[in-house]
Amino acid sequence: MADRKRLVLIGAGSAMFTQGLIADIILAGKAWDVSLVDVDPRALQVAEGLAKRMVAAKGMDVKVDSSTDRRDVLPGADVVVTTIGVGGRRAWEADVLIPRKYGVHQPVGDTIMAGGISRALRMIPAMVDIAGDVEELAPNALFFNYANPMTCNCWAVRKATKANIVGLCIGTIHVIQELADVIGAPHDEVTALAAGINHFTWVYDLRWKGQDAWPLARQHVAEERAKGGLEVSKDMAPGGDTTMATKGWRHVAYNPFSWSLFDAYGAYPAVNDRHVVEFFPERFPQGKYNGKTMGIDIMVFEDVIRHGDKIYADMAEQAAGRQPLSQAIFDRSLGEHSQLIEIIDGISADSRKIVYANLPNKGAIPNLPYDAVLEMTSVATGRGLLPVQDATYPDMLAAVQMRKITGEEITVEAALTGSRNLFVEALLFDGCISDRGAAEKLADELLAAQRQYLPQFD
Repeated sequence: MADRKRLVLIGAGSAMFTQGLIADIILAGKAWDVSLVDVDPRALQVAEGLAKRMVAAKGMDVKVDSSTDRRDVLPGADVVVTTIGVGGRRAWEADVLIPRKYGVHQPVGDTIMAGGISRALRMIPAMVDIAGDVEELAPNALFFNYANPMTCNCWAVRKATKANIVGLCIGTIHVIQELADVIGAPHDEVTALAAGINHFTWVYDLRWKGQDAWPLARQHVAEERAKGGLEVSKDMAPGGDTTMATKGWRHVAYNPFSWSLFDAYGAYPAVNDRHVVEFFPERFPQGKYNGKTMGIDIMVFEDVIRHGDKIYADMAEQAAGRQPLSQAIFDRSLGEHSQLIEIIDGISADSRKIVYANLPNKGAIPNLPYDAVLEMTSVATGRGLLPVQDATYPDMLAAVQMRKITGEEITVEAALTGSRNLFVEALLFDGCISDRGAAEKLADELLAAQRQYLPQFD
């Protein structure tokens, strides 16, 4: 790639991602051309206005343009990033609120259970269309996806096209950093191996300066339990997002279910309780979690939506110049964008940097399906991101993952084929609902609510 790179961001109206990515590009201090794409002209205007104000504030050599048609800007792209959300937060609300009537309660609803499955049905056709355009117009570009449901999106794209899509999510590295805090170690002295499916990835090896760090984690958890420190904290981030806790004691207090899995399996699940509980609906009937109902009075879904709406409103005011540009926007704090530029540079320089990426398994973890898209320890090389092969991945951890991988495969097929029957089967196989009649009613209500985004079901 040339010294001056071109990046196309599809789904630039995202409330968080665009400002974080532009901040990273500016802070990297290199020349970039950035094309922002969104099908919503208003959202695109906000994203472009904010990005240009950010560039002007720092005086960097970054050029920003925009288009509502990705085909206008894809030719010649070095990097393509997708962070789309078909239907936006309003469609996301329907994914989560409609299943509540059937006793299905979710704190997130973007990956699995009824909300995640519904989201996959409308996301996958759009992602496949985008991948087809990337394959045609920018076949040599690095192609990264941040849109959820991560596993289903990447798996479907690879089944339906030849696009070499890679899924990135900051959650696993954040959890590894939190585990470093738990054992009292500097982040840069801790290493880890991880594998699983996005938002439920086992961190199965943790080391501090090369030594097994799990005994230190067990000691810390035992001390917190002795002090009653595993009661869920009332002082959670918006929506009870457990990935926002960076102090060791908070990590323990916020995630009692994840630590119970660590007790049982000897590995810690990323990304903490708020996501991981959704992979075990049978353990939380009617959404009951520590005496509260998930999504309603703990890990509150409506708080997440309000938080996103507020961020977008603040972005719009800053983009239009009605508010001063917040300097906090340039803080490299917790945010999903934060490793993208480092990964791009790592591939360009063949740095062999360790990251955690969603890639086809292809035997890297031999006891998990060959074709499955897994989130795995990976290496940035001149040939792209390559997974670390590890035949020592414990069979017990693979057994827990297998059912969920199969469920996501059913979801992918339902989305690609527009099969109502497979949608119902995906709901039942997931375990969030067990009565077939109720599952059929729920499927039909979700299909009706999201019909405008489901061309494959016409």
